[in-house]
Amino acid sequence: MALIQTSDTLTPHLHPLAATPLQNLATHSLLREADQNSAIELPPLPISRPLLMVGHGTRNPRGRQDLIDFASIYHKLDPSRSVIPCFLELTEPSIQDGVDQCVEQGHTDISVLPILLFAARHNKFDVTNELDRAKARHPQITLHYGRHFGITPAIFELWQTRLAMLDTPAHSPHGIAREDTVLLFIGRGSSDPDANGDVYKLARMMWEGSGYHTVETCFIGIAHPRLEEGFRRSRLYAPKRIIVLPYFMFTGVLMEKIEGIAVQQQALHPEAEVVMLPEMGIHPQLISVLRDREIETQTGQVAMNCEMCKFRIVATREADRSGHGHDHNHDSGHGHDHHGHAHGSNPDPYAEPEKYHNRIWQVP
Repeated sequence: MALIQTSDTLTPHLHPLAATPLQNLATHSLLREADQNSAIELPPLPISRPLLMVGHGTRNPRGRQDLIDFASIYHKLDPSRSVIPCFLELTEPSIQDGVDQCVEQGHTDISVLPILLFAARHNKFDVTNELDRAKARHPQITLHYGRHFGITPAIFELWQTRLAMLDTPAHSPHGIAREDTVLLFIGRGSSDPDANGDVYKLARMMWEGSGYHTVETCFIGIAHPRLEEGFRRSRLYAPKRIIVLPYFMFTGVLMEKIEGIAVQQQALHPEAEVVMLPEMGIHPQLISVLRDREIETQTGQVAMNCEMCKFRIVATREADRSGHGHDHNHDSGHGHDHHGHAHGSNPDPYAEPEKYHNRIWQVP
């Protein structure tokens, strides 16, 4: 059976290698709605302050453009202040470029939002280290760093809507019931156990009350179990259908990797239909969350739960041994070492589960 994708614009079934990506269709649809000023109503901002949107970064041109388009659409919905996109790594403009652009426009008070789903190493250390660098170069500026997107009702509703579409005849021509379906939830994978735990939490929440036979959770990189193992575990239940849900905001190299493995698994095991959902893309629900996060930076309501952060745990233990207090500053002396990413030809230090378990609670 062919692997298919679906989108929440109810487009026809498309093979993943089709010429027109589903994400582009969703983006074009939202652009048209935004042009009509009828798609999204945003609550007003308390103050007018420029916004720096920080994406992870990718070598995939379409993934890079997704973030830039996201910022452009968001700005178009409310042009009352500047909205500037930038990236942590792998592509330009950099965070330093973004801050410089704000300064060139005469701004000294700037909101900064990480366009990231979970609070992992990038969010806690790498972005903040770059902001510290920018502050050292521009001591006159004040940076208000906001919260990651996290687990929110809006994102939860986004995925529930897409999963419901898979029950319709247009997207389920064989009428496979949910009790004969395994949901395979795929996270990016992080060297931060706290963030990996959030992936499992959200996967469980998606399964609760869904009627699916079960949910299996896996990762495409760093953390374990990996995607191939997720498929193996899913097939243990002898399902008629496996729904692949990649928990990604935009496309990129890893989304392409997930797609390739899904196609391969379908060919190797044709007895179960494999259905792959697209990444979230530029979606009204994400814009709604983005607005909430921007308002938080302006009202001083930014809060992160760091109780199980491995960096905090290690720092607390060191403080207990030395008798010194702990002020929980995530930016203390940690450089941007990519924490195990396998960019380019670099080996994956987490490839073997034993190596992963041996080092996952270590702090660089």
